[in-house]
Amino acid sequence: MTTRLSPPRSARRGVRSLVLTSAPVLALLTAPAHADVPEGWGDQTEHNSLDALHALGLYLGAPLLLFVLIALATYLPAMTRGEKLLPDHAGRGDRGVPEGQWIGGPRQGVAELPAADGDDSRAGGASGSW
Repeated sequence: MTTRLSPPRSARRGVRSLVLTSAPVLALLTAPAHADVPEGWGDQTEHNSLDALHALGLYLGAPLLLFVLIALATYLPAMTRGEKLLPDHAGRGDRGVPEGQWIGGPRQGVAELPAADGDDSRAGGASGSW
């Protein structure tokens, strides 16, 4: 008993002919419509153009409005809950400069790190040498 792995020749021929005949038909369907101009449109001599104020409103005002709406959608929920939006850096570190953060480090800072036991110890920092 033999099993066929590919479709029969007649099915392949049918698919090939369908693809080859559908391409020109679709190209003809996408051609522009040949219709007459409506009656009320024929006597227009004035062209609608984009003046400077309308262009500024469209090309600057619309993106700016979109930016403001996205910013409000981001910050408004936190503001209504009364959360702080910016960190408070006043009074920390030397002369009001914020202390550095060690993300993923010990909670108590460097006090939790083990101290070096001796000159050949690897505890307490990088082990680079010259």
